[in-house]
Amino acid sequence: MLRASFILGFILSLTLGHSATWAEEYAIDSDHILITVVLKHQQDKNLTELQEKMDSNRFWQSFPPEGVKIESWYVAMGLGQVITVSIPPSDLRKLNLAIEKAAWGIFNTEIYPTYEFKNIAAGIKQEKIKQEHAASSDGQ
Repeated sequence: MLRASFILGFILSLTLGHSATWAEEYAIDSDHILITVVLKHQQDKNLTELQEKMDSNRFWQSFPPEGVKIESWYVAMGLGQVITVSIPPSDLRKLNLAIEKAAWGIFNTEIYPTYEFKNIAAGIKQEKIKQEHAASSDGQ
């Protein structure tokens, strides 16, 4: 029983240690940050009313502000628009003001700092599968 506990502890320490290594190896570009903007449709307005308000707020002329790169822009049915942008950290205030001036009164807004996880997740998955195969080979 003691031996099994020791082995389990050893495997867990390797697993946890490797997860930290993945996180440590990933560097975020300090010149730009990703921000996800969720524009939730105000459902007390119909589409015509929303579009009229977008025109009166000059939404399309104001958003996104200059210097902001759109990484993705999706419409999530029943939710609204989900937009991920890349900006220099110094332009965060400019993005916030553009949202306040152009989107408020049309959308309920949510804003989240974001980072790319796809390659990290793929690496962790590959490593976990490799560890599982090694563990099952040792158990045979």
